[in-house]
Formats: sequence, structure tokens, C-alpha cells
Amino acid sequence: MPLHWKLVIDSNDAAALADFWAAALGYEVEDAGALIDHLLAAGQVGEDAVIEHGGRRMFRGFAAIRHPEDPFDATSGIGRGRRLLFQDVPEAKTGKNRLHIDVHAEPGGLDALVARLETLGATRVEEVNKGPAGHWWVMRDPEGNEFCAA
Repeated sequence: MPLHWKLVIDSNDAAALADFWAAALGYEVEDAGALIDHLLAAGQVGEDAVIEHGGRRMFRGFAAIRHPEDPFDATSGIGRGRRLLFQDVPEAKTGKNRLHIDVHAEPGGLDALVARLETLGATRVEEVNKGPAGHWWVMRDPEGNEFCAA
């Protein structure tokens, strides 16, 4: 039986980075508002654990995105499929990622993909052209995490 998983990415501003990656991948930012309201009403979390971002309540320091076609728990808003979870950490990024995301363009659409990602806040680092083996751009998201657009 396959295991369920999510990719967790350290961040400085989880909510903003979730917004970037949701737009970049066509994913949805998870809405934990109903869960947050329940936990606040039950006294299980305090207002200090919650922020307002983009018109919704979110847990401070955490934000997740999910594939729009994957199942999710309607009560908690938590996805049960392809997910990325962003968590704020106190330390800054200090080196190259050991794991990264590859974002794939439609055939012939690399230039348009890279331009769209730049409008969202990504930056180009290096173009790599290996001929028949592949052509891609190494890029950075708004917090400097490397990824590839291919």
C-alpha cells in the first residue's frame, strides 16, 4: 500500500510563500478556517496562534497548498493528496536546496512559463540547455529556494 506524504518547506513567511506556489502550480491554498474557528471556540488555541491573510484565518507560521482535484477533509480543510506545507523557521536559508521542485511547461511553452513565474516573484538563476537531454531554467522562489522550470 502506498504511503501518504507531503513536502514540507521551511519559510520566513509561510502564507506568502504558499500564495506564490499555489499560483505557480495551479494549486489551492488550504482553508483551515472552520478548524481554526472550532479550536478557538473550544479554547484549544488562542488568538495568538492565528493570523489573517488574504481574507482568511490561518495558523500563524503555517500554510499549505493542495492539488485542486485531490480529496480533502471538509472539516479541517487539510488535503489528502498532493500537498506542500510551508512552516516558518527562525533561521535563514544558508545554502543550496538538497531537494527541489521541477515545474514542467506544456511542449514549446518554456519561455511563457518562465515569464509567468517571474510575474509571480520568481527570479532566473541559470539557463541549462543539454540539447536532446533537456532544456530548463534554474530559478528561485521569492524566498530564494531553488527550483527548475522545464
